[in-house]
Amino acid sequence: TTHSEKLGDVCLSLRYVPTAGKLTVVILEAKNFRDSDPLHMCRTDDISGLLLLRQTFVFSILDSYVKIHFMQNGKRLKKKKTAIKKNSLNPYYKESFSFEVPCEQIEVLVTVLDYDKIGKNDAIGKVVLGASSTGTEQRHWSDMLANPRRPIAQWHSLRHQEEKASPACLGIGKEQKKH
Repeated sequence: TTHSEKLGDVCLSLRYVPTAGKLTVVILEAKNFRDSDPLHMCRTDDISGLLLLRQTFVFSILDSYVKIHFMQNGKRLKKKKTAIKKNSLNPYYKESFSFEVPCEQIEVLVTVLDYDKIGKNDAIGKVVLGASSTGTEQRHWSDMLANPRRPIAQWHSLRHQEEKASPACLGIGKEQKKH
C-alpha cells in the first residue's frame, strides 16, 4: 500500500478518572478496512493442468483484532487485545480495558491487526494517543482530560506502522527492519 491509500478508521472511547488514576479505553468499532494480504486477493484457475493466479478484489476474508499497548517513557507497561472479529471489513468490538496509570505520562498505542492462523499477523494500521500526539489524536486526549469521568468517543484514521504520529512518539513507529 502507498501512504496515500486509506487504511481504515477505528472508533474508540477514552475515559479518565483522576481521583482513582484510572484510564479506560473502549474499542468500539472500525470501518473501511482494506485487506492487503495478496493471498486473500488471489483466485486460482486450473486450466489443463496449469495453475494460474489472477488477482481479484474480493476483500471479505479479514479477521481483525485490536492490540492496545500502554506506554510510559518508551517502555510498555501493559498490553491487552480484543477478540478476533472474523470476515469483516467493518467490525464491531465493543471491548473495554481499564488501567490504573498516571495519565500525564502515558501514551496509548492502538494497533489493528489481521489475524493469520499460519504465519505472522499483519498490522493494518495504528493510532497513538497521548500528551505528545498531534491532530485528532491530541484533541481526543485533551477532550478526555478536560472532561474527567466522562467517556469521550472519537473516530481516528489508521496510520501506517512506520509513520510517526508525532515528533515525540517515544520510539513507537520507528522502522525496525533493515533492508
